[in-house]
Amino acid sequence: MSAPAVRTGVWFIGARGSVATTATAGCAAVAAGLHPAAGMVTETPPFADSGLPALTSLVFGGHDTTGCPLPKRAEALAAGGVLPHGLPSAVHAELAAADTGIRPGGPLPGDSRGDEELIAAFAADLTDFTHRNELARTVVINVASTEPLPDPGEQRLPASSLYAAAALRAGCPYVNFTPSTGLRTPALQDTVADCGLPHAGRDGKTGQTLLRSVLAPMFVQRALPVRAWSGTNLLGGGDGAALADPGAAAAKNAGKERVLADTLGTAPEGEVHIDDVPALGDWKTAWDHIAFDGFLGARMVLQTTWQGCDSALAAPLVLDLARLVARAHERGLSGPLPQLGFYFKDPDGGPAALFEQYQELLAFAGTLRGDR
Repeated sequence: MSAPAVRTGVWFIGARGSVATTATAGCAAVAAGLHPAAGMVTETPPFADSGLPALTSLVFGGHDTTGCPLPKRAEALAAGGVLPHGLPSAVHAELAAADTGIRPGGPLPGDSRGDEELIAAFAADLTDFTHRNELARTVVINVASTEPLPDPGEQRLPASSLYAAAALRAGCPYVNFTPSTGLRTPALQDTVADCGLPHAGRDGKTGQTLLRSVLAPMFVQRALPVRAWSGTNLLGGGDGAALADPGAAAAKNAGKERVLADTLGTAPEGEVHIDDVPALGDWKTAWDHIAFDGFLGARMVLQTTWQGCDSALAAPLVLDLARLVARAHERGLSGPLPQLGFYFKDPDGGPAALFEQYQELLAFAGTLRGDR
């Protein structure tokens, strides 16, 4: 008899949200050969022999505070043009199977449990999922809506940190694809240092900041001083509603501004504004206005417009990260993974420019292969 196939768990925080639903449906579609793996860097030749878990071996579950089943959520995304027409029906079985692995998140209003009780409950859900599905490991990925930064002196951990602490307690590698606090709180500093697990974050780089990380080095390398860099985001859906909160928007913008400051050496004038436009649904428009000086002080301007679907941009990156971090755990790596800065606005160290980040990622593929 052949040995049973090794399977890897992917546990989403925000498992019924747009990004997680798109990733779950997309994984099933690509694995079945229904669609190409557009946007998945781990499906390109440099990663072919890095030992990454196969898409067919991924098992999905997660935490969420909403009760809409994944198949219904996928149908709504298809109606909005996020998923291809007919895809929810084609991968209904996979979506339904993943939905059975979703557990109630929290804390919800009226929940009287303290932080320790919540962490223990979330960790128990993870352990049960891993054991029940006979998984080699489970990677926890936060793709929930952005939460505001905690108030100074706040005694309770934010929800993102409760989930992150539960992941470490359950022995699960962790990825924070959001700007929320996650592991980056002093309360978890010792836990993170002692956990012996790989982790990566923070805040996925999908659109406007992706473009900034390409353009900013151009100005530096061509010795063109940037005088101001302003931006506007128009978006709807769950992200638009969440980022209408000034605290959540501030957390989101911090990562966008960091890319410019790290690359240019100083933060230029200008701000990023985020406007909630519910009619846009899961689609967004990002506009940048860049004022810079040319030879002899000639004043010039570059404007860019990015229109896209955040869920479709984020989902392949999330699947990449699940595979890369799972393999890193299999290889015995631990601690922060700055080599994955290619995927984040606010990474765990490393270069800020996308080209250099990509070179780091390719080198990491070699590490996962066992080249060194």
